Amino acid sequence: MKRKIITTGDGSKTIQIEDWNEQYHSKHGAIQEAYHVFIANGLSNFPDRNISVLEMGLGTGLNAFITLLEAKNMNISVKYTGVEAYPISTLEMKQLNYVSELRAEHVADEFLLMHTGPWEEDIQLAEHFTLIKQKKNFSQIEDKDCYDLIYFDAFGARVQPELWTEDIFLKMYQALKKDGILTTYAAKGSVRRAMQAVGFTVERLPGPPGKREMLRAKKITDY
Repeated sequence: MKRKIITTGDGSKTIQIEDWNEQYHSKHGAIQEAYHVFIANGLSNFPDRNISVLEMGLGTGLNAFITLLEAKNMNISVKYTGVEAYPISTLEMKQLNYVSELRAEHVADEFLLMHTGPWEEDIQLAEHFTLIKQKKNFSQIEDKDCYDLIYFDAFGARVQPELWTEDIFLKMYQALKKDGILTTYAAKGSVRRAMQAVGFTVERLPGPPGKREMLRAKKITDY
């Protein structure tokens, strides 16, 4: 499918799939959405501990990159697993402006390595941050009790409903440790019900700019 780079409302860029009229990030602001959904309502829940993070939809690397930055500010270490079935190209990556928009030129090489580094191997991007990229579909996740936090950043249910089912959320539930959190920009009732059906406790939260609500789910007990 044809993809193109677009500029979002906060000046940061993202990728749009034209056939779907779907973006990797919010058109209202890629960076501000990522910070709101995944940092403010995800990573910030773990201020005093080293954690493992699973991102479903590594995409442009924006969520991983801001987690690298914020983990250093929080003085925590992160083991970050990013799942992506269709990696972006080097040409697309070079058109993204996250390094300049985040004033993060001191870690520009790390952003490059996120995309050019090997798959299925640990990439030590910083003393406090290790990345492993896995090229596979969400349905292939078989991890059990591995992660403290999941960033669920799949394309929307409008275009990929198969990624927002009870079967997928059961895999997410099983992949989380007890008291683990899953956070997502989505807020559809069908998504919330699918999460609840597999055992999650789900709360609606105010969404990022341009979106009224988002969801955060917690694994209270072992499945």
